[in-house]
Amino acid sequence: MADGNLNGLKVAILVTDGFERVEMTEPRKALDQAGAETHLVSPKEDRVRSWEFTEWGDEYPVDDALASAEPGDFDALLLPGGVINPDKLRMQPEAVEFVKAFFDADKPVAAICHGPWTIIETGYTRGRRMASWPSLKTDLQNAGAQWLDEEAVLDGNLVTSRNPDDIPAFNREMIGLFGGASAGGGEARRRA
Repeated sequence: MADGNLNGLKVAILVTDGFERVEMTEPRKALDQAGAETHLVSPKEDRVRSWEFTEWGDEYPVDDALASAEPGDFDALLLPGGVINPDKLRMQPEAVEFVKAFFDADKPVAAICHGPWTIIETGYTRGRRMASWPSLKTDLQNAGAQWLDEEAVLDGNLVTSRNPDDIPAFNREMIGLFGGASAGGGEARRRA
């Protein structure tokens, strides 16, 4: 399943109101085009509203309510950014536990912009090399990560990126990482 072929891979996209629209729609489109099955998972049960850079944007239907979503039913996780979205998610124990379950199971995770804020709450940033929106630099460093100003940073089963301008590089790295999961590459991804 290498070379971007993600047929059969089931990806959770965890969001709530205030996610940056392009940071969900563009990676989701790339995943769908590679054959993955993507699901919007949210603490909201019906629809979630995006953020469009400086104002509220489009609404999207929720596929799976967080309250009933099982991390074990998914192969990989995508965490879009936006300031509001991850700030709300990191304050919800159910959302943090959902994200933590992917790291506990060594499943691949992709987070862009402010998305890594939620990862900090899981305890899985310590010792990691990570990129994010610049304002998260101190938060990530305080949580034990090495912050890098790069368009996409791959560290074990985690890929992170800085902002919407980095989406092409982020998508390439995410597809490659998730492709390893669909090929049973978990052992190769494990950190030393």
